[in-house]
Amino acid sequence: MTQPLPEATSRDGDTTADAGWFDLNGARLPLPADPSRRLLDHLRTDLRQFGTKEGCRQGDCGSCTVLIDGKARYACLVPVGQIAGRSVVTVEGMAERTQCGGRLQHAFLAHQAVQCGFCTPGMLLASAAAIDAGRVTDRASAREAIDGVLCRCTGYQKIVDAVTEVGCGAPARPCTMPPAQGTMVGVPLTRLDGPEKVDGSQCFGADGWPADSLVLRAVRSPHHRASFAFGDIDAFVAAHPGVHRVLTHADVPGQNLHGVATPYADQPVLPVAEVRHYLEAVALVIGEPEVVAALDLEDFPVTWQPLVPVMAVADALRDDSPKLHDSRPDNVLIEGVVRQGDTTEALKDARHVVSASFTSSFVEHAYLEPEAGWARRVGDVVEIYSSTQAPHPHRADLARILGVAPERVRVVATAVGGGFGGKLDMTLQPWLAIAAWHVDRPVGMVFSREESMATSTKRHPASIVSTMAADAEGRLCAVEFDGDYNTGAFASWGTAVANRVPVHAGGPYVIPHYRARARAVHTHITPAGAFRGFGVPQTTMSQEQLIDELARKVGIDALEFRVINAMRPGDSLPTGQVLDHSVGLVECLDALRPAWLEAQARVATLNAASPAGIRHGVGLAAFFYGCGNTALPNPSTVRFGVRPDGTVVLHQGAVDAGQGANTVIPQIAADALGVPVDQLHIVGPDTHLTPDCGRTSASRQTFITGRAAFLAGTALRRRLLELAGAPADARIHANADGLHIDGQRLDLRGLPVDAHGYTVAAEESFDPPITALDAAGQGSPYGTYAFGAQIAEVVVDCESGRVRVSKVVAAHDVGRMINPTLLEGQVEGAVAQGVGLALMEQYHPGKHNNLHDYLIATVHDMPEVRAIFVEAPNPLGPYGAKGIGEPALVPTAAAILNAIHDATGVRIRQAPALPDVVLRALAEQGGHD
Repeated sequence: MTQPLPEATSRDGDTTADAGWFDLNGARLPLPADPSRRLLDHLRTDLRQFGTKEGCRQGDCGSCTVLIDGKARYACLVPVGQIAGRSVVTVEGMAERTQCGGRLQHAFLAHQAVQCGFCTPGMLLASAAAIDAGRVTDRASAREAIDGVLCRCTGYQKIVDAVTEVGCGAPARPCTMPPAQGTMVGVPLTRLDGPEKVDGSQCFGADGWPADSLVLRAVRSPHHRASFAFGDIDAFVAAHPGVHRVLTHADVPGQNLHGVATPYADQPVLPVAEVRHYLEAVALVIGEPEVVAALDLEDFPVTWQPLVPVMAVADALRDDSPKLHDSRPDNVLIEGVVRQGDTTEALKDARHVVSASFTSSFVEHAYLEPEAGWARRVGDVVEIYSSTQAPHPHRADLARILGVAPERVRVVATAVGGGFGGKLDMTLQPWLAIAAWHVDRPVGMVFSREESMATSTKRHPASIVSTMAADAEGRLCAVEFDGDYNTGAFASWGTAVANRVPVHAGGPYVIPHYRARARAVHTHITPAGAFRGFGVPQTTMSQEQLIDELARKVGIDALEFRVINAMRPGDSLPTGQVLDHSVGLVECLDALRPAWLEAQARVATLNAASPAGIRHGVGLAAFFYGCGNTALPNPSTVRFGVRPDGTVVLHQGAVDAGQGANTVIPQIAADALGVPVDQLHIVGPDTHLTPDCGRTSASRQTFITGRAAFLAGTALRRRLLELAGAPADARIHANADGLHIDGQRLDLRGLPVDAHGYTVAAEESFDPPITALDAAGQGSPYGTYAFGAQIAEVVVDCESGRVRVSKVVAAHDVGRMINPTLLEGQVEGAVAQGVGLALMEQYHPGKHNNLHDYLIATVHDMPEVRAIFVEAPNPLGPYGAKGIGEPALVPTAAAILNAIHDATGVRIRQAPALPDVVLRALAEQGGHD
């Protein structure tokens, strides 16, 4: 690597304290005139080196880590005056300018240590500094090496694997390249988009804007609820040269509303007279980047009249509570219900009955990439480039906002630096669209970390009252469930939560008598929306504790109790839907049984040897989860085409938010067509170029878009073989010479081409067979369900109340493994978020909008994670596959809470189980067992 400079040295060799240059990846560059300018801004804005990421601007996340004279430093905290005469290495130069850089980048790829890729440059630089300094000698020191960099996707385990390999000089693990022959499905193929993640070239929402872009800043409310009025905006613009325009609600060309479900569109692009949550934007300032960045928006001409907000669900439900939306009779957005049998009589007759109340908190997505994007007007088309999980739905909403046909809006999905549901809703996209509509230059915007956390959607807090009953033999006979979910100021995905929860509130068990109700309730808080599970993880924390309590009352082991009651093929849900296929819960529990018995024995041994106040416990939780939207149409469409030169093109619009769609969908498509996956030219999500693959949410992409890709590949194969007169088992091969079938070149020149430029093409859609739920919640709401269970081992310090998770074993029915290592990564990342949900993550509206005060799991919080996959193929899924991204999170927190009870004898009825919560529970029960 470049040797550190002990002191700044000038060009002529004289030592000087004010050298006017620095070395960037081996190139000597002049320093900017302002020595206080942040190195991060100089790299990204002045030098257009976008590999170094901006995640928080406060030194909390580590995404901006670079090397300065070989030492890892946060570029967001370093003024350029401090790099005078020194060497700076970024991800773009690490392969050549560090000793281990190239090997480390390879190891990250080979170990599948990247998911969304936003934190990857910071991880690489931090670990390279430690490895080159000789500080990585084992897994513990590998964890220390990346301690200053957060990841929200991977769960850190594979990153630690990669860093340990390189730091300890172990043989390099090879990447898994596409096989030249044979099937792609089932192969742990290295991510097809992996190289651009590790070399820094992947383009996120804040990267690569046109150099002449203007920027947007939002004028935001300092109140949770207030009326407002504007002063002289024209005078404000005139007083600030470089400000081009200010936009308000009056500048919205079309409909000043948007929302994820059109009938519930209730969120204004910009409000007219009243704000409904803290930091809601009321105006947008467009101007030159330096000018807009320097503005003190406290001087913006707007006056506020604070109003009393409604913050809690109980207050929102009072008869005299102010309504958030005049279009609704009260503050209840929606109520979902599922009823079957007679729970009243069943509870009376039951031998064993348990009841409890449970509450959970708002939880922040905490994706490392803040909301970002840019837009421009090209002719009569407005183009929006942004970090989004829903390109086509966004296009439809943006067209209504602009008052134009959908064809006049183009949405291009940039790389998504973590989503987890939080980038399903539109945030800055409407503002960029109307700004591009009104000005003649590109316009970009990036949320600050405070803006992102204060105004983005959250996981719904739950307030649950539930009762479960079993007969003398331990068979479940009845469930009653009531849950209220704080959905915040606007609908967002509150409808999905209220409809999904009642279907899932009984868990993956046969229950003859069932009544479940869930309400989404409006308050003056930033909207609660989609977050990896749509209300089911917080519901499961309550219900799986009740299952454990029933097992103890009956006197049956917790795992065996679940086996007795588990759904099997042929059983029906409380909705009446019969599950004929792909019901792998019993197989998952069977796979966990050895680990369960081992963990129980280990915990007993540890407790016998542990000092007073330290208790070990093991817990179990099972789940099921419907893949796709609840009882709603849910289609995806995939296009395949062959150009006259024989190039095979796959158009797949499924957004990869780190989960692996950019690899998994091509694996499925390649097998269906019968070609190696590296022979496909792939066109990603762009509403002008790819058909609608729906939203990346609800664990639907592998199942639904994968099936569409399978159908399109199968159709294209059939057409090509018919054209060539070849048999059904003929081999198709594409290379630079064209398309070959059984070794013979297929001449496509001179054949007519379609509107997309293809001589042969296929476009197929798949929409899972579902039915709407009736007034009693009866119907078939999902095409398939994921099943599984997890075991968690914990250590509880009964003196401090702190809980540490030491190990998680997760067994999941995935239908069919498309890419085993990507599945492992989803489980490991989900466990990390489950640890946060159970033990530390608690978002307080209007407070702590940063990654210093809001705690997410670091590498040191992560347990050992072991994933076990059960294959119970679903005939609808591509090669039998179904989803994993959301299901993998559902049982984790519940298993942890059950483990706390096993360790201490106390039940935790609220999440997160912060130390004070645990101590209070211990005190209320007079200590621990």
